[in-house]
Amino acid sequence: MKLIFRLLGIGLSVSLLGGCIVTSAVGLAVDAATTVGKVAVKTTGAVVDAVIPDGDDD
Repeated sequence: MKLIFRLLGIGLSVSLLGGCIVTSAVGLAVDAATTVGKVAVKTTGAVVDAVIPDGDDD
């Protein structure tokens, strides 16, 4: 009887931790995509600022 409860507890723990691992992996992928997007926008902004004059005559 104790063996059954131990196996059931181990199985439940593994299934719950598996969900945490999947959630962490998805969060990491979203963070990476967000960072790539921010870098792309900043780079595009810098290129546009370099090409288009802003009209300041210093």
